Amino acid sequence: MLNTFEKMIYYVLISILAVVIVFSTIELFLSLGEGLFINSPYRLDHLELLTIFGVFLLVLIGIEILDTIKAYITENKIHVEIIVLLAIIAVARQMILLDLSKFSDITLIGIGFVFISLAGGYYLIKKVGVE
Repeated sequence: MLNTFEKMIYYVLISILAVVIVFSTIELFLSLGEGLFINSPYRLDHLELLTIFGVFLLVLIGIEILDTIKAYITENKIHVEIIVLLAIIAVARQMILLDLSKFSDITLIGIGFVFISLAGGYYLIKKVGVE
């Protein structure tokens, strides 16, 4: 009974996430089209590029979350590799969109340490072969 309820909730979450991914992809195409053809023809400025990369990585994060939920439903286990990869993508997205002038050096070093730690953890997971 509880397992059926849990799976039903997962399917609802997958449906909601699929809708979010579709609309995020549409927003990505609209941002790209607006940047290329409306604001400055055939040229993107750095703010438009950052917006497009941010939305692109957001869609990628959504797809990875969808993959994580799907793997849990089919195999009934959580894949640590996918979760760490999702964290790496999320931190990379924040680093790309970050305004470096607003943060102190120690904060930036901490963010870099988090990213390096996640990359090292991902490397170790791949080397050991943990799923």
